[in-house]
Amino acid sequence: MRKAMTEAELKLWNELRAHRLMGLGFRRQFPIAGYIVDFACPEKKLIVEVDGSQHGDAGPAEADEIRSRRLEQDGWIVLRFWNGDVIRDIDNVCQHIVIEAGLAGPA
Repeated sequence: MRKAMTEAELKLWNELRAHRLMGLGFRRQFPIAGYIVDFACPEKKLIVEVDGSQHGDAGPAEADEIRSRRLEQDGWIVLRFWNGDVIRDIDNVCQHIVIEAGLAGPA
């Protein structure tokens, strides 16, 4: 668990916190099944992870896959976004989250 957020996490958190995104209630650094996820909306069983470039390496990518499968076994939807996508295209990231939460149809 980290105290300091990355630039991308902070940008996304500013969109998610205080029910700002379509009234969805997100928690930051939320513990689930022995893992600490970046952001979780327990009501919708939706997890949002913001990944840096190290997650593209074989070891971390495999660990992410194992982690996602474990969380999905418990009924969670796991969304992963790259840091750069969050920083450059926050609107589409938020739209994707809203769609996955079942609050809007595809554009």
